[in-house]
Amino acid sequence: MSNSIRAGWFVAQLRPHGLAQARVHLRRQGFDTFSPALVHRPHNQPNKLRAERPLFPGYLFVNFDPNQNGWTAINSTRGVSRLILNDPRRPRPLPAELIRALQNRWDPRNDHKGEDDLAVGDCVRILTGPFAELVTKIEALPSAERVGVLIDLMGGEVRSSLPRGHVTKVEK
Repeated sequence: MSNSIRAGWFVAQLRPHGLAQARVHLRRQGFDTFSPALVHRPHNQPNKLRAERPLFPGYLFVNFDPNQNGWTAINSTRGVSRLILNDPRRPRPLPAELIRALQNRWDPRNDHKGEDDLAVGDCVRILTGPFAELVTKIEALPSAERVGVLIDLMGGEVRSSLPRGHVTKVEK
């Protein structure tokens, strides 16, 4: 009976401003990396270059087989602070479904695929901040990165703009 673990995705914590450096050096060592990013498109400056912001700042997904030699070199790779492991002797990869879902939502250029999944009038749950778990409706979509909502607060309605990643669609 084999106790082998197949290749999987693990999380590496990055040094400050180490994402680009870590990607380059990990690829040179033969490791696949994945780092989904939000693409900032200034709506009032269409000719301005797009800027990417990591979805998980300070972290990078790295694919390797913990049964093969050489993966421990990731900890000493430029740009990487350390691998985040539950057990350094027998690391377990992240759930494959999690990585598959992230990869399905982000294309190879790191463009957000889910931009069209929200529409004015959709019910959403706020995921973070002082209004976490509050369910409300989308009032506007001011940009690719923002969602305008109307929050019922103490008998009055308050308009707010939230990052798109701070809400999730709720099926009615």
